[in-house]
Parts: sequence; structure tokens; C-alpha cells
Amino acid sequence: MKSVTVSTDVPQTPEQVYDFLDVMAHHERFTDHYLSDWRYSGPARGIGSCATVTAALGGARTDVTIEVVEADAPRRIVERNVSAGGRRLAHGTYTLAPLRTGGSRVAFTYAWVRAPLADRMLAPVVRAVMRRANRTVMRRLAAELAHHTSAADS
Repeated sequence: MKSVTVSTDVPQTPEQVYDFLDVMAHHERFTDHYLSDWRYSGPARGIGSCATVTAALGGARTDVTIEVVEADAPRRIVERNVSAGGRRLAHGTYTLAPLRTGGSRVAFTYAWVRAPLADRMLAPVVRAVMRRANRTVMRRLAAELAHHTSAADS
């Protein structure tokens, strides 16, 4: 299946964005519109940081294990996502780039490595649902970064 990429521009530096995204527990704040019941394991940040969540998308609910498998501060964080009883394997990659005018472009790519037959048969619908959910993630991430940065400055 083709990957899905969404992005947003934020006024924070790549370092500020990376420091926020590097903490797994922060992800709950901007993804709780479709990910719930967060259970954490491993370190709080960095490679090995892990959460098991319940995803509710497209009328289906499934447990997903999200683990950070690569980290290149302040440019990239790669998460491995395993769900559907191991039949679905994907990578979620946050890529951070400085903007010439200041701030950062934050891109998130969801790339399927392995997908159940139903996902593959309904690929255009599955991709549209993921794109819509992750666009909301980007809007909510921008709001959380603004809140987090202003709280840190206080």
C-alpha cells in the first residue's frame, strides 16, 4: 500500500518540536481523538519508548503497539506500529525541517510494511481514513506545541 504523508508548519524550532515528540506520553495529547487507553512501557523517551493503545478508526477498534525504533535528533523519529494481531506492520515517521522564515515543518508519514487482506482490498478508503485522522493529528500537535512552549516559557 502507498504511504500517507501529512504536514504542518509551526513556529517552534526543530529542536523544540523534537524534544516534545521524543516523550511518548506527549503523543496521547494530540492523538486521543482516535487512540485511547494508553499503556506505556520502556523508557519515557527515545529508542525503546513504547505504548500500547486502542485505535478506533473507520468503525473498527484494534490494539496497536507503538515503539520508537529510530531517533535522529532533531530531524527524525521513527515508530514501529504493530496491530491486527501482528498482521499489520507499519512505520510512522516524524520528519522535522527548519523553515527559512523560522519555525519548522513537521511531516508525518504512515507507511505500511504488511497489511491484512481487507486493508489491501480497501486501500483507497483505508488511506483516506488515515490521511483524515493524521491531518487532525497535525492540527492538534500544532496546538499542543503552542501550549507546551508557552507553558515552558512561563
